[in-house]
Amino acid sequence: MLIKILLTVIFLIVTVYVGVYARKQAKNVDGFVLGGRSVGPWLSAFAYGTSYFSAVVFVGYAGQFGWKYGIASSWIGIGNALIGSLLAWIILGRRTKLMTQHLNSRTMPDFFGTRFSNQGLRIAASIIAFVFLIPYTAGVYSGISKLFDMGFHIPYEYCIVIMALLTAIYVILGGYKATAINDFIQGIVMLFGIIAVIVVVLNNQGGFTEAFQKMKEAMPTAHDMESPLYQNFQQGDFASLFGPNALSLLGVVVLTSLGTWGLPQMVGKFYSITDESAIKRGTIISTIFALIVAGGCYFLGGFGRLFGEPVWNEARHNYKFDDIIPTMLDTAVDSDLLIGLVMVLVLSASMSTLASLVLTSSSTMTLDLIYRDKRATAEEVKEGEIDDEVAEKIERRKVIIMRVLIVFFIVISVFIALNPPTFIAQLMGISWGALAGAFLAPFLLGLYWKGVTTASVWACFIWGVGFTVANMLLGNPINPIDCGAIAMVGGFPVVILVSLISKRLPQAKIDSVWKCYK
Repeated sequence: MLIKILLTVIFLIVTVYVGVYARKQAKNVDGFVLGGRSVGPWLSAFAYGTSYFSAVVFVGYAGQFGWKYGIASSWIGIGNALIGSLLAWIILGRRTKLMTQHLNSRTMPDFFGTRFSNQGLRIAASIIAFVFLIPYTAGVYSGISKLFDMGFHIPYEYCIVIMALLTAIYVILGGYKATAINDFIQGIVMLFGIIAVIVVVLNNQGGFTEAFQKMKEAMPTAHDMESPLYQNFQQGDFASLFGPNALSLLGVVVLTSLGTWGLPQMVGKFYSITDESAIKRGTIISTIFALIVAGGCYFLGGFGRLFGEPVWNEARHNYKFDDIIPTMLDTAVDSDLLIGLVMVLVLSASMSTLASLVLTSSSTMTLDLIYRDKRATAEEVKEGEIDDEVAEKIERRKVIIMRVLIVFFIVISVFIALNPPTFIAQLMGISWGALAGAFLAPFLLGLYWKGVTTASVWACFIWGVGFTVANMLLGNPINPIDCGAIAMVGGFPVVILVSLISKRLPQAKIDSVWKCYK
């Protein structure tokens, strides 16, 4: 027990120290929100990866999809690495950095408002982000209770409060720079932790070859057979290349991989990176990180059936998938050192994602709703519209408001996590699909195509949110994961078709925006 406590305490002390260390660089908005747009490739890549993979992935998704698809669930991790990281950095990285810096936009709603010369879009995007990021933030706590109960016998409520308090301290003190540095440290823990856990779990089953053979012999349970997922199941499917249902697996890959391209907290990492050379290095680092962490998580989850059947939830008519990974660890891991490492791994995964989400939420609320004005440019100061002293006061005021809102958002997320209302729980399930469905297509096409119109962006906002919420209100006739994937992919024809029949932006505006690439 002493080793587990010592590891956790050291981790927590380092986390708080980083916040204190980075506070000097968080005095103005650019410093607090974007790290002064001078964050290097290693910090940016790890910030992207650790925001991507929370304890929800390690405990929830890995257990759920590993149970459903067997070893083929590894494709989800591979998709996350190749589509969610590699292609995202290649396609979005450079253009996002150049255009957002040229437009002086600090958030995704700010980008929509400035790129398409419509502040209504900015307000609408910020409201969408607020509505769906808050439930998503509360969902980050999912998964830590079982593991901390296993490791320390600490009640779930205490885990949530401790994690929230520590995250609040370092984000409030150091802003994005503190978040990025801590993400790097937490990412290192995640890399070593997931590799160690995989080795121990497979050894518990006699090694990879024997574990693989057991998965070939595994069959669906009686409860499984009630699902259409296993209608055409054949023995060996849980160890096959594409699992029992390749089409269903593809939907999960699309949602969890392509979805990140439209999430404000993920795209924001490209705003802050130093330069184009850093983007190239960050691409490689981020992809390798995702391959190990995401690939490892889903690969590990793929062997979940070897550790017994999880508890069946009669009310929800599904398994308690969050129990699968903790059960595997409880059965296979008997080293205090490794259990301590797992505890720190889960804390790292959760805190990094929580920090990214609350920083994104507070900056969006402050800059896009409360203070929609830009900081005065040098030319405006010369013309006497506003002097440097006033501009500096405005910047400080914005940072103060963001810090206050970080506390507010974390308190709200803790409250929701401890007492989740039914509708909030439903929003958690569709938040990723709704955000990416609304934002992905107009953001990506807005970086590459001059023909995107303001009306098409409005149409995609309505499509993404409307489709996912309508599906939820109708009782999810379409599986929420498939619904999210449809919302994201469907946004592209919506933007393209509406752009072709609606009024274009003035040519002068388009030329002004496109100067960033010259």
